[in-house]
Amino acid sequence: MRMSDRGLVALIRHEGIVPGPYRDAKGIWTFGIGHTAAAGPPDPARMPRGMPTDLEAGIRDAFRVFRTDLAHYEAEVRRAVTVPLAQHEFDALVSFHYNTGSIARAALTRHLNAGNRAAAAEAFLHWLRPVVLKPRREAERDLFRHGRYPTGSIPVWSVDPAGRIDLARPLRSLSEAQALALLTNTDRAAPVTHPAPTPSLPLPIQKGPAMTWTLTRGLVYLACLAASVLALAGLADFDSTSGTLDIRPFNLYALTGTSGGIVASTLASLALWHGWGRK
Repeated sequence: MRMSDRGLVALIRHEGIVPGPYRDAKGIWTFGIGHTAAAGPPDPARMPRGMPTDLEAGIRDAFRVFRTDLAHYEAEVRRAVTVPLAQHEFDALVSFHYNTGSIARAALTRHLNAGNRAAAAEAFLHWLRPVVLKPRREAERDLFRHGRYPTGSIPVWSVDPAGRIDLARPLRSLSEAQALALLTNTDRAAPVTHPAPTPSLPLPIQKGPAMTWTLTRGLVYLACLAASVLALAGLADFDSTSGTLDIRPFNLYALTGTSGGIVASTLASLALWHGWGRK
């Protein structure tokens, strides 16, 4: 079961249309037709503030998000209620759940599943926070009990960058026919789409400035010279007191010189083998 057209229009009329992010009576950032982050993307708190540049596009976005949210709430009502429902009863329950998000734990659902429809109807009025919701709850109760759908135009409200709605007068109003046309042109099952991420291309390997072949050969010569000096230092031990140079082939200098010579020779060989910097 899904909401009827009259049920959809009644729900939209209760919520009103605000084509920009605003703070509701509880201070929660909301967009469009009662959409909050709890229902899924987009997150109204992260949307651009104020009214959209293109009002018509903003209204269409509000209806598109509403359609996506609605499928979620309809499914939750179907899961929570275990008894057969008339169309007007289902419409009233979805309207209630869309506003409260509490169909699964509400007393009216327990009464309804127990077969006590009169108690379920009266339980709509248990949800009056804030108290300004009382006319809506009474309308939902009457719809549930009598199948009485509210009528009238649907307001489109203006909002400022701080998220405050200007309730002095609607920016414009939609007729039921206009609202149904917008609903008809929006696929109920289509999710809100976002730009697909652009596939990332492999980043080019950043190379440092190439060494010239002359510089490479120079480094090789310096490496060989350093190896020779270190080796000579390892074999000789200068006595500053007598001014003599003693040859001691096995000491710490010899170990250091030999190790340095091996490392320098290895680097020089790699440079020559790969031709680093050669052009």
